[in-house]
Parts: sequence; C-alpha cells; structure tokens
Amino acid sequence: MESSVATCRRQDDRRGVTPFLCAYHLGFKEGNRAVERRMDRGKAAYVDRYTGYMVFCSMAIILLSGLDAMLTLRILAAGGEELNWFMAALLEQGSEQFVQFKIALTALAVMLLAIHHNVTLLGSVRVKHIKYLTLIGYSVLISYELYLLELAAMG
Repeated sequence: MESSVATCRRQDDRRGVTPFLCAYHLGFKEGNRAVERRMDRGKAAYVDRYTGYMVFCSMAIILLSGLDAMLTLRILAAGGEELNWFMAALLEQGSEQFVQFKIALTALAVMLLAIHHNVTLLGSVRVKHIKYLTLIGYSVLISYELYLLELAAMG
C-alpha cells in the first residue's frame, strides 16, 4: 500500500505554471541555485543558447525598427521632417539605404546586447534589462508615430 502512495507522489508534478512575465526570467529575482556563473556578478557569462524571452525580445526590437523606418517614411511623405541629422543625410541618399542601414544598425546593436545579456552594468541593472527597456521604448515610439500619422490624416 505504501509503495503505491509513493509512486503516485513521484508521478505528480509539483511545479506550478510559470507566468509569461516571470520575475525570474526577467532577471529581477534570483533562483535558489548558487553556481559559479551567479557568484561572479558583473562579469561576462556567455552561453550558446538563449532563452525564448531573449530571442523574442531581440526579434521584436528588429521588427519594430523596420516598422519605425517605414512609418518614418510615411510621416515624411505627409510633410513631416527628420530631426536626426544622420538619418536625414541617409534619407538624401535614398529611402532604401535609409531602411537598410537602420535595420542593420539595430540588428548589430541587438546582437551585441544579446551576447552580453548577463553582464551587470549599474548596480543590479543587467544588459538584458536594457533590451527590455529598448523594446518598450520602440513600442512607445511606434505608438507616437501612429498618432502623428493620424494627426496628418485629420489636418
């Protein structure tokens, strides 16, 4: 009788369902394990495989960068003005060069951030936190550009 109870307990999965935005995955909470990688805070710890959250964040930033370039071109066509002097110089060479350079520059930056995602910069701020802030910033920027396009359509 006791062996069947023990077998049932071993088969039960005691782990709960992990929420999508988990504090452990975002790096705000530490796990209970104390391995060497966690002991050397601030030093680079490079990995061969990245979590799904990091890959999703990286891809979303690159896609939002492309969307930002396209919306910028639409705003300029509606009478807007590019305030960034470097991007304005690229736009003078052509819209294709502008979009290609913007996406390539963003992809290079995202790759460097992904490689160094475990590095601690300021106190407890890690590079992966900067990636999440970049994703939020691009989302806000896209919302603002959509608002500008709506204003241009009304006026």
